[in-house]
This record gives sequence, C-alpha cells and structure tokens, in this order.
Amino acid sequence: MEITCKNCKQIYKGHYCNNCGQPAATYKINGHYLWHEIRHSLLHFDEGIPYSIKQLFTRPGHSIREFIEGKRVRHFKPLALVVVLATFYGLLYHEFHVSLFDDPANTSIDIGKFNEWSSKHYSWIIILTIPFFTLGTYISFRKQGYNFVEYIVFNTYKASQKLVAHLITFPIVIYYNGKPEVQKILIAIYVLDLILTFWTNIQFFNKISKTKAFLLSILSQLIFWVSFLLTVGLVVSVFGL
Repeated sequence: MEITCKNCKQIYKGHYCNNCGQPAATYKINGHYLWHEIRHSLLHFDEGIPYSIKQLFTRPGHSIREFIEGKRVRHFKPLALVVVLATFYGLLYHEFHVSLFDDPANTSIDIGKFNEWSSKHYSWIIILTIPFFTLGTYISFRKQGYNFVEYIVFNTYKASQKLVAHLITFPIVIYYNGKPEVQKILIAIYVLDLILTFWTNIQFFNKISKTKAFLLSILSQLIFWVSFLLTVGLVVSVFGL
C-alpha cells in the first residue's frame, strides 16, 4: 500500500519514508504517548540508562570494550549518560548544601559561593576532567591499540560509573555533612573510585596480565593528577583566581 508521508509528502511503501525517515505509523498525543516518549526518547528507560549502569557494575571493562568495538544498540550514549548523572548529582549537591570541609571557618574559601558554583557547573567539572583521565590512560596504555578518542569514550563511561557510586553513597555524605568525619568519608569514596577504576581497567585491557594492567592504572592516575594540578595551577596564576 502506498503511503503519503505526513512530513515531506513523499509517496512510499513500508514502515518509514525513504526520503526523510518519518514513521508511517503516528499516534495521538495523549498520556500513553507522553509515557512512551519519556521511556524511549528521554531516558531510554526500557534499556538505555538501566542497561548501561548494570553493565558498568557487573562487567564494566568488557561492556565498554564491546561498545568501542561496535556493540552499541542497547547502551545509552556515553556523553549523554555522564551529563544526566552529573546534572542529577549536582542538583542533590546544591539541594542538600554539601560542604567538602568539616569546618568552613578554618578555610579562606567562601564556602557558600564555592558550593553554589560547583553545584551549578558540576556536569561541566566532570566533563572537563575526562580529557585529563584520558591523557593518563593514553600514555600508560598506548601500546594496546586504541586511539585517544576511543579512550575518551572509555573514561566517559568510567566517569558515569563513579557518579553512580557517588549517588549510592550520597546518603552517607549527607549524614556526615559538616562534621569532622566528612573528610574520612570523602577519602573512602575516593578509594572506592580507585577500586572501580582498577577493576574496569583490568577487564578492559584483557590482552595483558592483571598485574601489568594494575601497575599501568597506577601510572595513569599519577599522570592524571600531575597534568590536572599543573593545569589548575596555571589557570589560577594566569587569571589570578
């Protein structure tokens, strides 16, 4: 049966217009349509976000490697995933007035302004750290056959993995917020980040020994911190922040 496309008026046969891609079947905009759009277009609730998160905590290195090698249908896009998670975490950070200092009076930083700025720009902060993590990975694992952009995807998924871990541990941070113990909690969360990173790297780089992958992961972290802190120091000195 011939169909006239409602979008471009092209006459075609089949389920999609061969000129513009418009589906042949359209549905009345109602509550069912809205729920369908939320699930499939906004959140990919049926498979995208939950599937990617599950993979990042059951077989992280294997699933990311498969994504890079082309198995991508069920995954939520890496950059979109990290933006969604970082934005959500930033909103929680702002709503609960999280302070990274146990005693704000003992620091010269304006805590209120710092928390407000960091909560509003949290997704950008996370995204801006990814190239530094990628630099460390690229230098440390340069002989493993992946290019810099592929390592950006790799580290973007790892950033999402850490954000989920931070969301899970967020109630603990809230409980100790502003208390002396908060620093110990933040250190424990950082250690958890390292464990997730090493686990993911060991799975991802499965063509080398686990010991070598572990040692190169340590080198990668050192390169990240050196490059990141040097860049921050340079920005501060240039702009007088």
